[in-house]
Amino acid sequence: MLVPANHLDEALAIAKKAAEAFRTGDPRAEGIDLGPVVSQVQYDKIQRLIESGINEGATLVTGGLGRPEGLNRGYYIRPTVFGHVTPAMTISREEIFGPVLSIISYEDEDEAIRIANDTVYGLAAYVQSENIDHARAVAKRMRAGSVYLNYPDWDTFAPFGGYKQSGNGREYADWAIHDFLEIKGVVGWN
Repeated sequence: MLVPANHLDEALAIAKKAAEAFRTGDPRAEGIDLGPVVSQVQYDKIQRLIESGINEGATLVTGGLGRPEGLNRGYYIRPTVFGHVTPAMTISREEIFGPVLSIISYEDEDEAIRIANDTVYGLAAYVQSENIDHARAVAKRMRAGSVYLNYPDWDTFAPFGGYKQSGNGREYADWAIHDFLEIKGVVGWN
């Protein structure tokens, strides 16, 4: 998550409160927000990434290594928030696929867009703004297959797919049918 530097402390407090509100446990139980990750391999990967964030100097705001309190088995991850993350840190460069948020601050919009686009991935980006025209202008500069403005509802008619190492091709609606077609170009017909 990229946050303007002058709002970093506020964002860290909000993220801490949100992460600590999650109830982790058996997803079939009443009132549980977050179940386990899929396997020991994924659990171990997430734990290694959390450890790398700590070792590389990010500020551990909440969460951290190990299972959430009261859970002594299973692939449960403590909802974790890191602050003061730099773009060079492993937790900024790798896809974690777990309940871990890395917050990076920026000084101006150009820096934010540079940071956001400086990745080998490009599946999705999110832009928040009180001004929808400004959000649209930022979205045009993002190198991601999908850009979501102000957390809209899911739209099955919008194409879904990534840029760079996040994939090739698109899914959903008319966009998906192209994966099943063969295109023939005939050059020099006349």
